[in-house]
Amino acid sequence: MGRRKTEMKRIENATSRQVTFSKRRNGLKKKAFELSILCDAEVALIVFSTRGKLYEFASSSILDTIERYRSHSRINNTQTTSESVENTQNLKEEAESMRKRIDLLETSKRNFLGEGLGTCSIDELQRIEQQLERSITKVRAKKIQVYREQIVQLKEKEKTLVAENIRLCEKVNSSQQLRKPYADDSSPSSDVETELFIGLPETRTRLVSTKLRNS
Repeated sequence: MGRRKTEMKRIENATSRQVTFSKRRNGLKKKAFELSILCDAEVALIVFSTRGKLYEFASSSILDTIERYRSHSRINNTQTTSESVENTQNLKEEAESMRKRIDLLETSKRNFLGEGLGTCSIDELQRIEQQLERSITKVRAKKIQVYREQIVQLKEKEKTLVAENIRLCEKVNSSQQLRKPYADDSSPSSDVETELFIGLPETRTRLVSTKLRNS
C-alpha cells in the first residue's frame, strides 16, 4: 500500500504535530548535512519550535555564516538602493527631456500655423518659410501622384466599358441575324403563279394564267 500524500496545512492534533515536527526536523538536518558534504556548500540551519526551543545546524560556524549573510544582504541592499536612485534620476532626466521636446514641437506647430511669430527673428522666419515651401512641394507632388493614379484607373475602366459595349453590340447583331430567316418566310412579297387547263389533253386550252402577288 503506497504512502498517502500529506495535505499541506497545519496539523490540528498537538501530539501528531509534535511527532511530525521531530521527524521532519531530523530529516531537514540530514538534508542540510548532505548538501554541505556533497556540494561543499556553507550551510546554516536555524529552527524554533512552537515552544520556542532552538534547533540549529551549521557546516562550519553558524555565527560566521550569519555574519556573512548580513554582509551580503547589506551589499545587495546598497546596490539595490543605488540602482533605484540611478534609475529614478534617469527617469527624471528623460521626462524633462521629453517635456522640452514637446514644448518645442508645440511652438513649431503654432509658428507653422502663423501664430506666435512676434518673437521670431528674421532667421527663424526664413527657416519657417523654407520649411513651409518644402511642405507645399511635397503636398503638390503627392496630389499629382494621386491624380495620375486616378487617371490610370479611369482609363482602365474606360477600356472595360468599351469592351463590354462591343460584346453587347455583337450579341444584338447575332440575335437579329437569327430572327431574319423567319421574317423572310412570312413576307407578303412572295409571288404565286397558277395555271388552270380545261378540256381533253389533245384540245386543252389554257384558260387562265395568272400571277398573284400578295401584298
